[in-house]
Amino acid sequence: MAEPITQSENLLFLTDDQVRKGIEAMFFAYRGFTADPDRILETMDYGRAHHRAVHFIHRSPGTTVGNLLAILGVTKQSLNRILRTLFEDGLVEARVGKKDKRERHLYLTEKGRELERALSDAQRARMRAAYRAAGPQAVQGFRTVLEAMMDPEMRRQYLGLKEAGA
Repeated sequence: MAEPITQSENLLFLTDDQVRKGIEAMFFAYRGFTADPDRILETMDYGRAHHRAVHFIHRSPGTTVGNLLAILGVTKQSLNRILRTLFEDGLVEARVGKKDKRERHLYLTEKGRELERALSDAQRARMRAAYRAAGPQAVQGFRTVLEAMMDPEMRRQYLGLKEAGA
């Protein structure tokens, strides 16, 4: 576990070394956070982009392709490649919009929900253990730091998801 910053270290005036340690901790934590899902995805010849698509389709059933493009921040061509494999493998289905027939609304199939559950269960277990080890104040501080690192548009999207409560 990383050495905690002591009370005598003023958080408003972090040294470059302290910031570097935070950056490195984030790199290694991200590797751990993605390791379990990566192992599952590897067996299917999928990557992290597939995982993100499955996650956000699950999070917002019926989301449009345009909305998913905005959330993921990928090109239309890249998303089409990802969605094509998810459609072909029976994980995602598209339904024509009721108000706008040009829109495609995306939903996970039962098989897609099973994959999402396996991927998320692994990450939830890791996050839950880390949160328990760190305690409630650290968890709130961690969320505050993550939100402060987001670009304004990403923060709006994130807060929109939080408000949706799904």
